[in-house]
Amino acid sequence: MPTCDEETLGRVLARALARSRASGPGELPGVVEEAVRGLGGTGARVFLADVQQRQLAPLPEPSGPDPGERLDIESTLAGRAYRLRCTQFSAGPSPVAWFPLVDGIERIGVLRVALPQPEPDALVRWESLAALVALLVVSKGAFSDVIVRTTRDRPMSLQAELLWAFLPPRTIGTRDVTSSAVLEPAYEVGGDAFDHSVAAGRLHLSVFDAMGHDLASGGASSVALAACRSTRRAGGGLAEIAQAIDRTLCRWIPDRLLTAVVADLDAATGELTWVNCGHPTPLLIRGRHVVADALRRRAELPLGLGFQEREQPAVHHLRLQPGDRLLVHTDGVTDARSASGETFGEERLTDTVVRHMASGEPAPEALRHLIHALLAHQDHRLRDDATIALVEWHPDGRGE
Repeated sequence: MPTCDEETLGRVLARALARSRASGPGELPGVVEEAVRGLGGTGARVFLADVQQRQLAPLPEPSGPDPGERLDIESTLAGRAYRLRCTQFSAGPSPVAWFPLVDGIERIGVLRVALPQPEPDALVRWESLAALVALLVVSKGAFSDVIVRTTRDRPMSLQAELLWAFLPPRTIGTRDVTSSAVLEPAYEVGGDAFDHSVAAGRLHLSVFDAMGHDLASGGASSVALAACRSTRRAGGGLAEIAQAIDRTLCRWIPDRLLTAVVADLDAATGELTWVNCGHPTPLLIRGRHVVADALRRRAELPLGLGFQEREQPAVHHLRLQPGDRLLVHTDGVTDARSASGETFGEERLTDTVVRHMASGEPAPEALRHLIHALLAHQDHRLRDDATIALVEWHPDGRGE
């Protein structure tokens, strides 16, 4: 027989789910507040990570003009819950708990719950509610300007709006493999894009860099994403994906070139296959070191020239070892220059990733620190798009 607590939790979650079906995105805070009080809490607030993962912004309440205070991800208890994906408690006369909001393994924010008293034994029920809230935020966010605006602190350029509409979640994965990516400048990105997906035990990763930094560049990368997905979902392989992008660009955006890495990783065997079309060589990190030239092969010409249609691009193969990490980046990362003219460089790129992951940080958190270090290096004024994707193969099950 279920305990009273289990029965109460079931009723509360069922009611929240039922209410959410007939509620608009702006009513979500009220749904959450009711559920929290039904479980014995005295108040609640949903906070979402901004698009650059610097702050946690409160989801607007339907009543009251006060938007609420944004919380720093790096220095607050709420930020710690987000960064570590681990519940945090603040003691005192009015205890508060911060529960991470996670969709799959993608961090999206935190749920703040005011408690009448600390209840360590009730942690499971609160985490169950947080899991439901995360799912509701994601489902409502697909058609809600309220939720999207919460994650932004300024308007986006037209080309950035176009690209973000096509991009997948920043982090995906299974018990065997994790893929995470970051992209800057988030509000003015022009030609960079990434894609990743998991199906039938294989992880697919694509990173694109279109020539230029305008709407046509964003269009070229968006077309590349669409051609990649269309071909992949129809059963095409990596070479066919490259050919489809090349053919589509030549026909519809003939004055734009695009470099790309498209790759597949067999999560069971560690077999990595990839095609490189004019892109910087991906890096293989093993332990705390880069395996020199492990993925260096003769690169194909960039896409959009029409050459891939006449000759199928070469598909390369490499067997990874458990714990290996694949790092794919655009040239805007290593070529980024400080005010004194010093480039960010490949060594700084890999050292930053290795150092943060060696300290126990998961891939998404290591990339968050890396992209912020890159922005600081250029005084937060990137002259080119910068995209970084990190894939980790962990067949021992120590996934995200």
